[in-house]
Amino acid sequence: MTRSSPSLQTPSLPVLPRLTQAQAPLTHHVEVVNERGEAEQVQIPAERPLTIYVDKRELVTLMTLGAQPELLVLGYLRNQRLIESVFDIESITVDWEVNAAAVHTRHGIARIEERTASKVVTTGCGQGSVFGGLMDEVDRIALPDAQLTQAQLYGIVNAIRLKESTYKSAGSVHGCALFQGEELLTFVEDVGRHNAIDTIAGWMWMNPETAPADGVASDNAPATPTPMSGADKVFYTTGRLTSEMVIKSAQMGVPIVVSRSGMTQMGHAVAQQLGLCAIGRATNRRFVCYSGAQRLVLQPELAVAPAARAGGDV
Repeated sequence: MTRSSPSLQTPSLPVLPRLTQAQAPLTHHVEVVNERGEAEQVQIPAERPLTIYVDKRELVTLMTLGAQPELLVLGYLRNQRLIESVFDIESITVDWEVNAAAVHTRHGIARIEERTASKVVTTGCGQGSVFGGLMDEVDRIALPDAQLTQAQLYGIVNAIRLKESTYKSAGSVHGCALFQGEELLTFVEDVGRHNAIDTIAGWMWMNPETAPADGVASDNAPATPTPMSGADKVFYTTGRLTSEMVIKSAQMGVPIVVSRSGMTQMGHAVAQQLGLCAIGRATNRRFVCYSGAQRLVLQPELAVAPAARAGGDV
């Protein structure tokens, strides 16, 4: 039998990690008493602890809704800068019977004790945390050129308004979404907005783009996965834009963020430093652009409802 020459063998391609699908119930029924003194059943968001173990080492416990816990864990490790590539992870296994996520890496995490020794507790529901210096990453981030039209912004706001969500049925959660233009790519809700953006970061890593392994398209060239680009994406959140949210969006390569809420002073300072377009208080046809206004293509005539432009009643 003739053996193939090693130089002619197809190189092995990177393999995405194996993930369980351990979704937990998102809401819980409780009995309440209303303003008329009547008992009734309502839904409230579920909240449960999820302890992350990396190569059998306990890392952190997150409080989460539990909608997509594997993606949350993956995105958390990404945004904490503990792993550089999705291909560094072999598997993530979530078991809700013990409220734990077991992460197995392919080569371990270098200097994990040193890198997780310093922790900054961040603002927000569910109390987020960032390992290492919060601002260390900012100077190394270069965001791509991108623009968003006012019409696309209104399309994003309207898509969120029409989206069926846990918030509509139970309240008390934050929602985050990733858009390409006006197209909704993914929508995540959790008890904290930092959990939701981490889940989106994990989703982006698990949905890479593909390119020929040698960079040249051909019938024989194997397609190798490459990370999903954030250059043509817009990140949306129902929560306020803190420094943590701005930095995480920038780490994902997304240069435009939109919020239904406002923005903090530190979030504003970081956004200006990065040249990131931060749009807040975006409801109906109202919004304010806090930073990066050069990325927003204004169409002021759209700010008036069609009926009003036609001279009719609004």
